[in-house]
Amino acid sequence: MNNKKIAVDFDGTVVEDAYPAVGKAKIFAFETLKKLQSEGYRLILWTYRHGPALEDAVEFCRKNGLEFYAVNSSFEGEVFDSATQSRKIDADWFIDDRNIGGFPGWGEIYNIITERIEFRVEGGEVLAYSKLKKEKKKGLFW
Repeated sequence: MNNKKIAVDFDGTVVEDAYPAVGKAKIFAFETLKKLQSEGYRLILWTYRHGPALEDAVEFCRKNGLEFYAVNSSFEGEVFDSATQSRKIDADWFIDDRNIGGFPGWGEIYNIITERIEFRVEGGEVLAYSKLKKEKKKGLFW
């Protein structure tokens, strides 16, 4: 089993952005996240939400069959101490609608993660390697 950690934003990524309310689930968000989880990926909910708004998000995910490895922390039970720790969490991938180039969609996210697809931003759009035009090499190394 895989034990890579994926940090996932909530508003605009798992659901349509309606903060502080919970928006409508994005197409294939829960299906993709549950599939990744079944393949051994540890999912961390990494969101700006806190207090009751965070509880609403966690409960919405739970009702849609998704439980997280951790919420706004690197692991369950982590105690954050701003004097000795960075706010950055320990994850292998970060999925957020505010990525450079925008959110490519859950199908593309799944392929990027599971097939280790390279991607780049071109013309304001996120293009996975599978969609990129293959350029002829110009020299020995590039």
